[in-house]
Amino acid sequence: MKFRPLGDRVVVRRLAEEQKTSGGIIIPDTVQEKPQEGEVISVGPGARDEHGKRIVPEVKTGDFVLFGKWSGSEVKIGGEELMVMKESDIMGVLDGRTAKPFKKAA
Repeated sequence: MKFRPLGDRVVVRRLAEEQKTSGGIIIPDTVQEKPQEGEVISVGPGARDEHGKRIVPEVKTGDFVLFGKWSGSEVKIGGEELMVMKESDIMGVLDGRTAKPFKKAA
């Protein structure tokens, strides 16, 4: 199944966070907070201004972004947990970032 966001919506896949502290202590999944970083999977065509003209989104597919703790809505599409949020919920693009996707314990 393919999902296409509308307006200024962005689909983001959370990134995996470090499972250990700097001291080497392993953090169990039940205590670990969900990461606030993700990879942009899909971007809508952009919002419209008061004159009906499209505002082109600043993020693009493949960008790694930082978003707010309570941003967006969690959805499950094709068995994968993703976030759908407005572009304004994204705080910025993380240049040079690469990571594995976040996997929630079943």
